[in-house]
Amino acid sequence: MYVPEPKKLKSGSYFIQLRLNGVSVPVTDDDPKSCKAQARMIKAEYLAGKRQFNSATTDMTIRQAIDGYIKAKQNSLSPATIRGYRIIQKNRFQKHMDSAMKSIKSWQAVYDAEIGRLNPKTLHNSFGLLKSVYLHYFKTPMPAIKELPVAKKERPFFDADQIEVFLEAVQGTRCEIAALLALSSLRCSEILDLDWEDVDLKNDRLAVHGAAVVDEHNKLVHKDTNKTAASWRYVPIFMDQLHDALEAVQDKSGQVVHYQTESGMIRAINGVCAANDLPLVGVHGLRHSFASLCVHLGIPEETAMSIGGWSDVTTMRKIYTHISQRDRQTHTDLLKGFYNKNANENANEPEKV
Repeated sequence: MYVPEPKKLKSGSYFIQLRLNGVSVPVTDDDPKSCKAQARMIKAEYLAGKRQFNSATTDMTIRQAIDGYIKAKQNSLSPATIRGYRIIQKNRFQKHMDSAMKSIKSWQAVYDAEIGRLNPKTLHNSFGLLKSVYLHYFKTPMPAIKELPVAKKERPFFDADQIEVFLEAVQGTRCEIAALLALSSLRCSEILDLDWEDVDLKNDRLAVHGAAVVDEHNKLVHKDTNKTAASWRYVPIFMDQLHDALEAVQDKSGQVVHYQTESGMIRAINGVCAANDLPLVGVHGLRHSFASLCVHLGIPEETAMSIGGWSDVTTMRKIYTHISQRDRQTHTDLLKGFYNKNANENANEPEKV
């Protein structure tokens, strides 16, 4: 019985595309021998009449459908996105993952089976993959279901005073350069990708033009592209502390920071925060703290967008509106001081006759 040899995907997994009764049947596994063994079993069961393939979705399980979806989108999905999909495939909806998609009569039941085990946001994001897979194969949206409301969680970030405390606290620590890069507006993936060739200490600027993300095998993968076209940018080194920390590094070759995962960098930064009674902002919170400082200093949002690599003015405006609430009380106090001062001065003036 002929079964094609498995092909290695960019993700590191192995893939065989069977064609049975005109139906494409994807088989994926991390091990090439296991991949071929699964393909042999499926084809043997088909030839023995134990499996029927009458349409592209008749006998395809959710697990197989996710494999096929990832294969079809391989060139457009980032390694980090594929990693997220594999986590969902491995850990979510396990009561239904090996059920044929076409046989599922209630997608509401698939969703409800995870209530209580996952928080609403994680469940919403995970079920979103199933919706995309369903649309991919059936060419029509999945029947509507009732989802739990997802509460918007405010990301913690520093105000100007907290930034000053953090700058002193992080000085000399292993995560100092990474933290200062984040406070200069760099994303986590941009920090992990930054090479010494991108650092121009003479002109005090950084060339940001790539990203590094963790793939499904927990390996750091470097990409030539980052999040948006606006992410390709030069970022000024406007902190003497960052300049001095970079200058002090002896070996200026390869990557600027040497964390193997995003989580390692985040844990180190949050360790400094916890030790100094600061909010646990992580890397993303430091990037938003940069935007917070721009608001505080009255820097135009267009300038902040250019430095930070935000391409969507709507997104930047939301950040500005959100962050500016922290300065609202200060502005209110200034207005109160102005009007009350005038009122008090008028009250103290002698009554005119």
